[in-house]
Amino acid sequence: MTGMSRDTRVRPARRWLKWALLTGVLLAVTVCCMAPLSGASARLAALSQQENADVGLAEAGSSADIPPRMLQAYKNAVQHISTVVPPCRGMRWPILAGIAKVESHHAAGRTLAANGDIRPKIYGVLLNGSGAGGNTSVFADTDGGKWDGTAAGERAVGPFQFMPATWESSGQDGNNDGARDPHNADDAALGAAAYLCGRGRNLARTDQLRAAIFQYNHSSEYVANVRRWIDQYTAAAQDLKSLSAKVRAVLDAASSQRGVPYSWGGGHADGKSTGICCSPSGVSGEGINGFDCSGLTTYAFAQVGIRLPRTAAAQAGRGQRIPATAGHGALRPGDLVFFGYAPGRDTTIYHVGLYVGGGRMINAARPGTLVRYDPVDAMPGYAGGARLL
Repeated sequence: MTGMSRDTRVRPARRWLKWALLTGVLLAVTVCCMAPLSGASARLAALSQQENADVGLAEAGSSADIPPRMLQAYKNAVQHISTVVPPCRGMRWPILAGIAKVESHHAAGRTLAANGDIRPKIYGVLLNGSGAGGNTSVFADTDGGKWDGTAAGERAVGPFQFMPATWESSGQDGNNDGARDPHNADDAALGAAAYLCGRGRNLARTDQLRAAIFQYNHSSEYVANVRRWIDQYTAAAQDLKSLSAKVRAVLDAASSQRGVPYSWGGGHADGKSTGICCSPSGVSGEGINGFDCSGLTTYAFAQVGIRLPRTAAAQAGRGQRIPATAGHGALRPGDLVFFGYAPGRDTTIYHVGLYVGGGRMINAARPGTLVRYDPVDAMPGYAGGARLL
């Protein structure tokens, strides 16, 4: 039924001296969050780490989380599914989020209006057998271009990638504006919920959930991929239920800065600020109002009265230290997450994020990016965490 690019439709003395020199360089530099050291020797030390720093930070993935307006659409659909398919049971927002993550990355790169309209509209590849996007299926036009913008054939539409014919039969008016539009987040989410529910599935049952996803796209690989995302979103939601008020306040403060530019040396306890010059790659933060990684965590914890040192390496000395050997599973929402060049040596820590659960962190990654959610394993050199709350 759906899909933008799949075949199936629906990374001795000399030795002692060498190690000592290397250790000296590593101890002198904490890349990413620390203000540049002064003097020529410090500049040389920083530049010696440039290649490592840029490679490591470049591996950080794009946002792995859900735009607030899309999440609202998923939750709205769950609230209203009983009016559309009364016998449906077990519908949860992570189910819809899992589908939309695989289909469109939650409408990534698009603008969502207050009413849920998504622009520019999301179109899949033209299904004319050309093989574009890895899909060789042929679908004749059914809507005259009404939904997919072309009468030359069919293509999937919207954040849930409905085929036009399927939308005609399953589309819903999720925002009560009198129209059914697959390019509207509320309409598309409620339509997807109705399609997954069928005539009244119980999606709390594993077999019926799998059948619903398989109906959405006849591919076992697709089903497995969607279920992995459902499990991740479910775990993240469960993590958040037991949070203290202070942890929630810290996470809310950091999350509220999503979309703010990275600024080398930027950010403090009172919020974002212009930074300083220059990062190891030569990018100045002087003209950028935003945060670097430790500036963001400093701001978040200041909202609950906790004052942190300004650098990532120094922040590792606060709270209860969580060793890297304990693995990512030892982290809890609200923990600081550290990354370093030398395992077990906190003085080599170059980056800090804030763990939000579900294997993700709120992250000011590097120059040229925005504050965003990233997988914890997107950064190299995991160095454990610290629990302050």
